[in-house]
Amino acid sequence: TNQFLDEPHGFIFEVPVGGVSNREPIRSAGRFAHEAAAYSPVDGYVYLTEDNFEFPSGFYRYLPPADPMTAGRLLDGGDLQMLRVAGVDEAHLEAGQVAGATYAVEWVDVDPYPGADGRFPELTDNKVALNFVGSQGRAQGAAHFSRLEGATVTRGEVYFTSTQGGGAAETGPDPIGGYGNGAGQVWSYDPKDATLTCRYQSPGTSTLELPDNVTARSDRGTLVLCEDGPADNYIRGLTRDGRLFDIALNRLTRNNPPNATRYGEEFAGATFSPDGETLFVNIQAAQAVTFAIWGPWGRLGV
Repeated sequence: TNQFLDEPHGFIFEVPVGGVSNREPIRSAGRFAHEAAAYSPVDGYVYLTEDNFEFPSGFYRYLPPADPMTAGRLLDGGDLQMLRVAGVDEAHLEAGQVAGATYAVEWVDVDPYPGADGRFPELTDNKVALNFVGSQGRAQGAAHFSRLEGATVTRGEVYFTSTQGGGAAETGPDPIGGYGNGAGQVWSYDPKDATLTCRYQSPGTSTLELPDNVTARSDRGTLVLCEDGPADNYIRGLTRDGRLFDIALNRLTRNNPPNATRYGEEFAGATFSPDGETLFVNIQAAQAVTFAIWGPWGRLGV
């Protein structure tokens, strides 16, 4: 249960590049298993991914009271919505897709948190708390995804990864293997015409295994994906035409726990410097490491 939590967890916070955060959660952006947030200048909304391991995950957008670029910060007090495929109740998008499959979408309103400040009025089972927001959306037909993780805005669209998407459709929660039976998908949402497109689906773990964080150097076309699989983890490039190529391979094993059966070293948090010359990326482990990787990116096609 949540009885040992002194504060309601599961909100996003704004962390300024300079200065000090006010440490106040953006409660109206929802209390759920957040993974990534990406601001779209096309509509002024913040798009949010959910990595709810055992259960279906949703794709959300937060409509702040004012455009953050005008207000100077992300304001609380807006509206939260969840993606639904138009005309389809609870579309199983975690299931295998045809490359280029495109869906018209609509958005359903959901309550972002329980109570007056995000606290449940009584002791609540953690699984119920995890699904407080998502269950509302699915009751209105919101789509099922598998473990949504990284998100970035490029080419005028919001690109995001589905870590275990692309396999057989799930029939219910999976606390052991996680919700999703595939090796991973890359999706994009176009806010101009409200369409969702499957941009890439891994044919198997030997090609791309469990894509996680995603970024882009420019709008020229190439995405940069971080793998989070049980075998070798790569940073890979994904071109507009769906071609994958390797950028870096993680060989670190120093943080492995005793008798580990996997590396336990995950690329995470990839992002380019403002001038696009340096890629910063982390190794997520007990002894964390941050790398700075520089070009020539053009020769790689990034």
